[in-house]
Amino acid sequence: MEESGIRTVSITMSAEMTAHVQPPRALLVDFPLGHPMGRPNDPDMGSRVLREALEVLTNPEHDGRIVRSSIWYAS
Repeated sequence: MEESGIRTVSITMSAEMTAHVQPPRALLVDFPLGHPMGRPNDPDMGSRVLREALEVLTNPEHDGRIVRSSIWYAS
């Protein structure tokens, strides 16, 4: 997709694995495995994650980087 001019962003919970894969850009969330968009049944948190991912996607400064999310998963 990237080669066709379509930018992509990965949402990840593992910095080590993501660094190994080397996606064009990624948002690292500190959430439990299986919950990349946050707590179940919490659409506000999911929306916040999506907004951060879109910021990573559209900001050329983040190209080639893993950007740590500012969102905390509080139980």
